[in-house]
Amino acid sequence: MMPVSMVGRARELAELDRAWSTVVAGRRPAPTVAVITGGAGVGKSLLISAALDAFAPRPAVVLSGTARVHSPAPYDWLAAVLSGRDTTRLDLPPDALAWLAQHPTAPRERYAPGALLRLAVRTVRLLVGAGPAVLLVEDLHALDPASLNLIGELATATELPALLVVATRPAAEALAPDLAVRALSRLCGVRGAVRQHLGPLRPADVAEVLTQVYGGPPLPARLVTAVWRRTGGNPYALTELLAAHSGQGPESLLWPAPAPRAEMPSRAAESGPVEAELTGREIEVLGCLVAGMSNKQAAKALGISVRTVTVHVSNLLRKTGSSSRTEVALWAVRHRLATPAPVDG
Repeated sequence: MMPVSMVGRARELAELDRAWSTVVAGRRPAPTVAVITGGAGVGKSLLISAALDAFAPRPAVVLSGTARVHSPAPYDWLAAVLSGRDTTRLDLPPDALAWLAQHPTAPRERYAPGALLRLAVRTVRLLVGAGPAVLLVEDLHALDPASLNLIGELATATELPALLVVATRPAAEALAPDLAVRALSRLCGVRGAVRQHLGPLRPADVAEVLTQVYGGPPLPARLVTAVWRRTGGNPYALTELLAAHSGQGPESLLWPAPAPRAEMPSRAAESGPVEAELTGREIEVLGCLVAGMSNKQAAKALGISVRTVTVHVSNLLRKTGSSSRTEVALWAVRHRLATPAPVDG
């Protein structure tokens, strides 16, 4: 099942569009800042993706990064931005650039923290160029202290033609709550900052999603209300529920969702088969792997964050006893468990 179009966030989309227009018009000497907060699965990444798709003119540059899933390291956000980019033409010391990019062969740090921070800001400036650009920070709550400091510096950097979009869970859920509070205060204190907090979808929003999925006349209010209560209006929970009952009628949404099961060979023991229990979303991510998608492509296809895809891939590796993405895709094909997701041409 593919994600439905954005619902319930018209005001937020319009506000982000206005913020982008400010950047394009060059009305501010510093970046325009947009901070989007909300709980897990509330649709922060989906909102940002929809906003980016609607921006006109299109951003000349989009720099997007997030934290490592299991082991945050200094300058994770910038390292993610630099990953896969040709940096040979950047006017920067190669050893400092290697360290900021977290290259495994980078030399030992020989820069003072302040000097390295200035080099990190300069790296972003060089990548942005004449702009206009979007600087996207996913999951600020999971970032390392050096990245938090860098984001704060970028928010007030002069002559940087960019919209800085930050998505985060509440600071109380951060790896370092005190640091997250300070970082958010710094960002929200920037003149003209846009602040959005995403709450659950309303019953009317859930009804619109269900109409998009099932078509036909509006569904009974009792069914919509039951689905809304069951999911708490959480978009991620709603798409999980819809995926679990894909191919069935809307009344099935009121039934318990059995976990998909498939036999798999155990790498730990050859005594016999064991079973993997995959969620509906994990099966969708599995389909993306079978199609050869990267995590970024899968995130866009499913309307979730790259970090969320990474977590699902990690769970798939563990549940299937696979050692690589290729092995997990082959496992899915052998068990006929996932249909390859279409790749945008």
